[in-house]
Amino acid sequence: METIQISGIEGGGQLLRTALSLSLCTGTAFDMQHIRAQRSRPGLMRQHLTAVGAAAQIGRAHVDGAQLGATELRFIPGEVRSGRYRFSIGTAGSATLVLQTVLPALWRCAEPSELSIEGGTHNPLAPSADFIATTYLPALRRFGVEVDFALRSYGFYPAGGGSVQALVRPCAQLQVQTFARRDPAPRLEAAVLLSALHDEIGQRELRVLGERWGLGEAQLQLRRVAQAHSPANVLSLRVSGEDQHTELFTAFGERGVSAEQVATGLARQVSAYLASPAAVGEHLSDQLLLPMALAGGGEFTTAAISAHLASNARLIEKFLPVEIDWTREAEDVWRVTVQS
Repeated sequence: METIQISGIEGGGQLLRTALSLSLCTGTAFDMQHIRAQRSRPGLMRQHLTAVGAAAQIGRAHVDGAQLGATELRFIPGEVRSGRYRFSIGTAGSATLVLQTVLPALWRCAEPSELSIEGGTHNPLAPSADFIATTYLPALRRFGVEVDFALRSYGFYPAGGGSVQALVRPCAQLQVQTFARRDPAPRLEAAVLLSALHDEIGQRELRVLGERWGLGEAQLQLRRVAQAHSPANVLSLRVSGEDQHTELFTAFGERGVSAEQVATGLARQVSAYLASPAAVGEHLSDQLLLPMALAGGGEFTTAAISAHLASNARLIEKFLPVEIDWTREAEDVWRVTVQS
């Protein structure tokens, strides 16, 4: 069996997750060294181990080196099987990243699969469950991937304790897709999610965003979580257009940072996105590469080429017969193309 050699010295956990996904999809083994070598805490953390364990379970894989803090891993995939699976991270580590790791292999199965994943659902260093439901899965639906997704309970940092469920339906062949330009006059909606904190905090945040974009009460929502293991303040702004593409931007409150500062930081993120006619935001941009590569082609525009996108592209090219390139069309527009 062919074994791909991968260095993780310039990337984080995303390189590992992409390698796991593509190993399952292609039947290609890999050895990864220097995993998260430049992070403050190098090596595998619990959420990475859960992703490895989940991939190994659905793909009947042989794994060497799957232990906390390990910086080397060997993964030899077997037969991917659909089924009913439950994975638990045991911390606030991201449940959504584990979901994204196993999705591609499962949608290629002939039968549907049911997933239940316990851990963090709203983590500052990962796509939130809301981003998965609002942005990521609708984007996949354009490729032909159908996933029923549900947030069963919230899991905030540092305690976690959340749960998501997904029903993954078969998709034998992905459709090539293009995400060209965003709607020039999108609809904006803001929401704040509070757990064990005063409503006034969320109201102040929403006031900043409302005044910034002239949003009325119908576009401002405050939601309370009655049962969660940690206090939380999650502010988000949804940008949706007539082209059916939606981006969700999120900011997290933290001790010592005022509500106005949280909202202003989020406003800067959204303003940067709206300043460009590019269709895809920074976080979704690198996540689209894998389904496009599996589809055999596709393209999208984005405002900037992130380090995540560049490293992910070069890794994907190791597993699949595709070329991923990007060209600058304007000061704030890059076109990313995937070709077989």
